[in-house]
Amino acid sequence: MLSNLNIITMTELTWKQEQEALENAFVRQLLIKYNIKEVTTQRQAINGTREFEFPCSTHENTNQFYKNWLKSKGKSLNDTPRLRLACFKSGYVRKQNGTYSPYQINKTYNQEQRTTFLIDGKLETRKYIGKARAKVWSGLARLNYMLEYYLKNYKQNTIKAG
Repeated sequence: MLSNLNIITMTELTWKQEQEALENAFVRQLLIKYNIKEVTTQRQAINGTREFEFPCSTHENTNQFYKNWLKSKGKSLNDTPRLRLACFKSGYVRKQNGTYSPYQINKTYNQEQRTTFLIDGKLETRKYIGKARAKVWSGLARLNYMLEYYLKNYKQNTIKAG
């Protein structure tokens, strides 16, 4: 007879396998429908991160000034790197290129924060309103969030593949 612990462990394993299968099916559709390619490295996969390369430049939604500057240098948007977004197990979705360092694209909200300082030999805690990022906990939800970000900010400038 199976113990309750074994049943719970098997149920959790089955749930994780189902979630992974759903995520993999979603990723296959990203390639088929939008020509979005997974470029996850082995290290990223071990850490639970998935990275994708999109069929557009990091600067496709940029202003005309930048486009004219590229043209003056004898280059086009095709010469700039492809957009890369990654979904992290920590709940964040990040733009991986186009800036000095990757940055989060998760939605922001105002949050009361507190910091303690040592002022004139006494501890003093001060409150302020700061920005916080909403984490996306489900892997499938992160993939959806990433796709919506791309469709909203870049898709209008993408040439269809095929």
